[in-house]
Amino acid sequence: MKTMAYCLIVDDEPDIRTLVALFMKREGVTTLEAADLAEARERLAANEEIDLCLADMRLPDGNGLDLVDEIRQQRPDLPVAVITAHGQVEAAVRALKAGAFDFINKPIEQDTLRRLLRDARNLQPGRPTTNAPAETDGGDSPLIGQSRAMRQLREMIGRLARSQAPIFIQGESGTGKELVAREIHNHSSRAGGPFVPVNCGAIPGELIESELFGHHKGSFTGATRDKPGLFRAAEGGTLFLDEIAELPLPLQVSLLRVLQERRVRPVGGTEEVPIDVRIVSASHQDLNQAVTDGRFRQDLFFRLNVIGLRVPPLRERLDDLPALASAIVARLAARDQRPVPGIDPAVLQTLASQPFPGNVRELENLLERAMALTDGERITDQAVAPHPMMTGEEEPGSALGACPGFIPETDEQHDVLAALQQTRWNRSEAARRLGMTLRQLRYRLQKWGVE
Repeated sequence: MKTMAYCLIVDDEPDIRTLVALFMKREGVTTLEAADLAEARERLAANEEIDLCLADMRLPDGNGLDLVDEIRQQRPDLPVAVITAHGQVEAAVRALKAGAFDFINKPIEQDTLRRLLRDARNLQPGRPTTNAPAETDGGDSPLIGQSRAMRQLREMIGRLARSQAPIFIQGESGTGKELVAREIHNHSSRAGGPFVPVNCGAIPGELIESELFGHHKGSFTGATRDKPGLFRAAEGGTLFLDEIAELPLPLQVSLLRVLQERRVRPVGGTEEVPIDVRIVSASHQDLNQAVTDGRFRQDLFFRLNVIGLRVPPLRERLDDLPALASAIVARLAARDQRPVPGIDPAVLQTLASQPFPGNVRELENLLERAMALTDGERITDQAVAPHPMMTGEEEPGSALGACPGFIPETDEQHDVLAALQQTRWNRSEAARRLGMTLRQLRYRLQKWGVE
């Protein structure tokens, strides 16, 4: 952890500066003070060892955002946190979009300062968390490939990892949105904390509030003990809310309050509990359209989409197919404890001609099937010939025939249908591979009309 030497406090209220200075002194940090933008610029010009800057949004000679922008351009490694009045959500979001590291609300609490200082210390220059994920063609990295789209994605992840701002990841099903969220977490100041993924579309509507916020014993039928909830399980780390568009509207109101207040109230509870969690959300749906349709709250989207990140579909990065295929085959061979088969050049030509609506997940399923059909040392073109999973045609006698027209939308639906196809619709084996009970699998199939 970085040894922090100097913190610059920019605020026209002497009491605020004194409060922050006393806290920093107890933490072994020397403070410099400025009452306005002009004085702040002088302090910054005179001291190259400033490690953290706290700036009020409203200053006598201008806006704190001006200072954020100047520091971002001149000293990009210096984290700046803005101080906002309580309830000024739009101001905080503007600051984060402008490049602020984080924000704190007035009245300033010591726990908030302690969290802020911890995160700033974890962002020391040269630490791996400040760098983009390593450039790689394969290996252990989940972000494989050297296409322009993947290089840009890795670069963005390196930038976004430095901030505490909420991030919204947009991408088609199967593009690897959770992998991207994990990379952001792993390269952030929160890498030492938990990464908690939640598929909002996989939790029954009547249980999701309890799952997210926790509950007290006896608060509803079946609540036989206290449960902390997933927000508190992610304390000090990152909570990844996948398929956020599936959240029911009443829960969207509750989530908005949590994001604004940084506190959760368990079901059946009377007191709110402070939380220290970074939110990363994702969806394969167009949330702007969901807002227009009235299915998603505009104010919540505004709060989640402080920084947007798009994950490219496979068809936009076909140059990465050879590296992706090699990495996937090597991983599957290691899992099955078998020699790694070679891949005929004709196989890559066949793969490159496919539309891959299921993206990398579909490619993985296809190669897993090809390996199962391969007894020799090489995967041939015949093993990856077009089949129902790639063409969209139905297999004779498959359970899909009982629900014509069903198109999987969520990542979970793709996973479930892929597992069923791989096991020839053996529900017990598919449930085992998916890590769920047979009852849970049947519940989902009934819910989707796939029976």
